[in-house]
Amino acid sequence: MNNVKSIHDLGQSIWLDFFDRELMDSGKLQQLIDEDGLTGITSNPSIFEKAVDSSSDYDEDIRTLASEGKNNEEIFFGFAVNDIQRAADILKPVYDKAKGTDGFVSLEVSPHLANDSEGTINQARQLWKSVDRNNVMIKIPGTKEGLVAIKQCIKEGININVTLLFGLPRYREVTEAYISGLEERVKNNKPIDHIASVASFFLSRIDVMLDPVLKEKKLDNLVGEIAIDSAKEAYQIFKEVFFGDRFRNLEKQGAKKQKVLWASTSTKDPSFSDVKYVEALIGPDTIDTLPLETIEAFRDHGKATDHLENNLLQAKQELNQLKENGINIDDITQKLEEEGVQKFNKAYDSLLKAIDSKKKKQMA
Repeated sequence: MNNVKSIHDLGQSIWLDFFDRELMDSGKLQQLIDEDGLTGITSNPSIFEKAVDSSSDYDEDIRTLASEGKNNEEIFFGFAVNDIQRAADILKPVYDKAKGTDGFVSLEVSPHLANDSEGTINQARQLWKSVDRNNVMIKIPGTKEGLVAIKQCIKEGININVTLLFGLPRYREVTEAYISGLEERVKNNKPIDHIASVASFFLSRIDVMLDPVLKEKKLDNLVGEIAIDSAKEAYQIFKEVFFGDRFRNLEKQGAKKQKVLWASTSTKDPSFSDVKYVEALIGPDTIDTLPLETIEAFRDHGKATDHLENNLLQAKQELNQLKENGINIDDITQKLEEEGVQKFNKAYDSLLKAIDSKKKKQMA
């Protein structure tokens, strides 16, 4: 049995955290679906930036869209929408088989809108309309302003992938935005059975930021553990919210649970196992989005076992240990959110710069 496919049997979906045109042209995407049981794709600005910069796959699109007078951002969304539509069509049989609970491709709003609720809502509407596929999710960062946009978009029937989540208090607010959006839709006598959403936690970055502090404070037992502990706590919040009475009332009308998605689960510290985060966080009603090299590593030597609810008491105690040692995890996750937005902005600007550079070469 394929090790990656075995994860699916434990109730977790594996999505690919990588996307380019070559993936579809070469048949690699279909192969990952057939052989590894891949059921979704996430894209982001840095993924597209690499694809534009390192290949000529998008040159023709850039030339055509530029000749129509489109600006760099319009050029990006022009070719991105086409690619996302194509990937969504390849994943449509997965979506149909899962009855609308899996088989999604995600496309992100401009990260420059992270602190602009109205701008995010407008661009999400526009992208949703342009892509015109039921199995697409629009990615919106889980910032304070993003919460307003998430609720409004759910109310309007747009599938949302809430991205850049780090902290547990913010995660609770995200579940509230999703459920309130559904409730408002019900009040307006609109169907909710086709709406899907995921809440994406970025994990390894928590350890990257915290581990040097823990080593300094001689808290070596916590090194490399806090991201996993946080994820375990998040999963308990997920169960409390989505198996509670309030959501059950919506479920009777066809509402789908907002699954938790583990992102940034490739190992950054070479002293850790390259499948550390993947193995630790397998459990039902979850998704893990992995780059190709982590999928290959897990296929080679990963062990698929449901570990997500193991050692819950220990996870709580370890998070308490932070507090006892003067480390405020909420301050750290807030800082990570702000840094995450900046990193995505930088990648987005590099993407637009790469498009601009190709455009100028072709028009010279």
